[in-house]
Amino acid sequence: MRIIIAGAGEVGTHLAKMLSNEDQNIVLMDPDAKKLERASHHLEVLPIEGSPTLLSDLENANVEGADLFVGVTPDESTNIMSCILAKRVGAKHTIARINNAEYLESEYGTLLEELGVDWMIYPEELAANEIAAITRYPWARQYIMLFNGALALIGVKVRTGAPIVGKHLYELKGMLPEEESKSYHIVAIKRDFDTIIPSGNTRIEHNDLVFFTCSVDHTDTIRQLAGKEAPKIRRIVIMGASPVALRAITKIPSDIQIAIIESNKDKCLRLSEHVPTNVEIYHGDGRDPEITSEVGLEDAQVFVALTENSETNVLACLAAKRYNVYKTIAKEENIDYIPLAYRLDIGTLINKKLLAAGYIYRILLGQQTGQVTCLSLVSNAEVVELVARRDSKIIGKKISELDLPKGITFGGMIRNGSPSMIDGDTILEPYDHVVIFYHDISINELKKLF
Repeated sequence: MRIIIAGAGEVGTHLAKMLSNEDQNIVLMDPDAKKLERASHHLEVLPIEGSPTLLSDLENANVEGADLFVGVTPDESTNIMSCILAKRVGAKHTIARINNAEYLESEYGTLLEELGVDWMIYPEELAANEIAAITRYPWARQYIMLFNGALALIGVKVRTGAPIVGKHLYELKGMLPEEESKSYHIVAIKRDFDTIIPSGNTRIEHNDLVFFTCSVDHTDTIRQLAGKEAPKIRRIVIMGASPVALRAITKIPSDIQIAIIESNKDKCLRLSEHVPTNVEIYHGDGRDPEITSEVGLEDAQVFVALTENSETNVLACLAAKRYNVYKTIAKEENIDYIPLAYRLDIGTLINKKLLAAGYIYRILLGQQTGQVTCLSLVSNAEVVELVARRDSKIIGKKISELDLPKGITFGGMIRNGSPSMIDGDTILEPYDHVVIFYHDISINELKKLF
């Protein structure tokens, strides 16, 4: 596929890096020659200097006939206009990154689609959804709902004392009644910097980050196997009144008290007039012991750091842990720092680049694809929902008999509306909705299977 990415900022260059690893033909376009020079040193892309809102520059970038045009500059209006022009020039499909949640509403979506914007990415909305999910399940490092909530992918850090620590996977079946033992599947284990696609002989160790798929009715089974408590969330403290924070508070139950700490006094005054009654606004620095005492951090179960400075967010979470806060969440935009931040035992990290990449991957995999999630906890790993078609190579054989590429595992499926797990004896049928965890393999390999 030939893909044009307009915007050589952090989001654009990260997308270019991930997609170029998939053997796609990538053009990276930006009016800033220095940004392009930095990007082209470590990316296999064709850099084109030019403005995506000028027809002559789009023609120079050979947009006509491109399979996908992606507008991810920092400016929303530039992204929308560039997609409109790219479609007129002849791009087959377009995606625009937006900064305004109102554009996601149906009337705007229909209008923009008519103008030439096929899809819109609003990473702040995706990040807010992830925060809201984690506050419902604070014992998990990552909680992702699949197939509209029928299945879940749950990442949990396990430690000595948890029922599954020290056990081989084949031993786990005898720990629960037969019905419950079939309600979950371990799809991957993150151990230090290594990702393990487990077999029956894999042994779970202290400090492993274990990824389960399960039916949502058995989420509590996973919690118990991982040896986790389930504290009731009564108070959440958020540092930074960012767009992500403002979207997140609309998704958190109204019976939870929320305190937002913001360093900009004018913003505090503006927000105080519009936030819900369960939200309080405080002016100050979230790392200041006086302000943390004032907001009642010692009584909070969750602390979320959402400033625009990633290092500040990580440090603030470390400070919050001294108050015995059960769960910490940090927005970390530097992907290279994510493994280090997890080694510091920051609970959950939110990365908008990975959220945006997941959206792009869904487009690349095609219209039969459901949600695609790039996991911040595991580098080069994604979880995807796919539909098995009649001509798929995976139809009609036991999973154990399939010649699957290394780095792929089937987590679960929906058949005729009913969720179930997948094991070696499962035979997939046409139109089964399947959740797949894959690590270090290309989209093209995955598409060949389906």
